[in-house]
Amino acid sequence: MRVSIGCRLRYSFLQPTPLIALLNVHYSRFGDLERADYLVTSPSVPLESYRDGFGNWCTRLMAPAGNFCLSTDGIFRDTGQPDPSMPGARQHAVQDLPFETLVFLQGSRYCDTDLLSEEAWRLFETSDAGWSRVQAICDFVHAHVRFDYMQAKATRTASQTLAEGQGVCRDFAHLAIALCRCMNIPARYCTGYLSDIGEPLPHPPGDFAAWMEVFLAGEWHMFDPRNNKPRFARILIARGRDAADVPLTQTFGQNTLMEFKVWTDELA
Repeated sequence: MRVSIGCRLRYSFLQPTPLIALLNVHYSRFGDLERADYLVTSPSVPLESYRDGFGNWCTRLMAPAGNFCLSTDGIFRDTGQPDPSMPGARQHAVQDLPFETLVFLQGSRYCDTDLLSEEAWRLFETSDAGWSRVQAICDFVHAHVRFDYMQAKATRTASQTLAEGQGVCRDFAHLAIALCRCMNIPARYCTGYLSDIGEPLPHPPGDFAAWMEVFLAGEWHMFDPRNNKPRFARILIARGRDAADVPLTQTFGQNTLMEFKVWTDELA
């Protein structure tokens, strides 16, 4: 399967403004790019790239005053298979977890585990440990939270999502991540492209997606509490503790977003 991927973000800046972008396919999937999704700016400005503490590819630049556009445009070669699953994956005892996974047991900006621990244990203590427990958490979040673009809120935490029962894909992910961490399962936040290939028409407008990865049976596994079913052409951009670690763009000054377009289109 060949998939055209890309985005176009157009801003209006009142003055020259520093900006950091995480818009390129994650290095772990770079070998699947038939055409690299290089970041292009209009007008053209100098770009400085680096890897953050989670290994994500970031680009730093100075956006000029006035209209400014960021865009990527690549072709991704996908297996054409749905999201993988491993139902027998076991849960590790905390003392047996690799050191590098322990940070993903702790609370973070949007995953307020201290406020959710008691409820998490009430809901999931009797569930089978491992894959079944994570799936039970995803089933609960998928059923409890109503998806609504109009209810997006940049400050909503996992506990607020549980209380309000509404949100967007990042809120689904934050709540599921926090509940997993409460149950001693390392969980991390992922953002990237998710195609509507195989989904019934009409498709909603293109957007980036959020999901999570959990550490079971010695490796990381993908779960998607928002959709809660296997999907096609899921393409990772960045990982972190939560959305605060992986903003797709972070601007350091006042601006207006004039255009936002994302696409994942299957090619012949």
